[in-house]
Amino acid sequence: MAPPVINLARKLDQFSEQWTPKVIAQLGDYQLKLAKLAGEFVWHRHPDTEEGFLVLDGLLQIDFRDQSRTLRAGELCIVPRGVEHKPVATAETHVLLLVREGTVNTGDAPENLLTNDSDQWI
Repeated sequence: MAPPVINLARKLDQFSEQWTPKVIAQLGDYQLKLAKLAGEFVWHRHPDTEEGFLVLDGLLQIDFRDQSRTLRAGELCIVPRGVEHKPVATAETHVLLLVREGTVNTGDAPENLLTNDSDQWI
């Protein structure tokens, strides 16, 4: 049986809330998640896994304690495990996230209003 084709634009049309990653596929123990980002996230780290950010539309800055990286549409950055970071999007930005299944979006930061269920499928 042939696997389904996932249309990212259609998936993005299914939600409007920001900083709430939605799972769209699973690859081994990693999940691919779509998210809409705007404003500043919280400083956090993921001690047990890497986190990938692929910008689909917009502009994403990822702050690190000693520098920043700016990603445009079509650019990817993999944050190594244990590295503290803070995503910032001055305008709504659409991203595809690559994270290990069960990873909490706010990592080791105290639970807050931006913390959400890591397994919300669309």
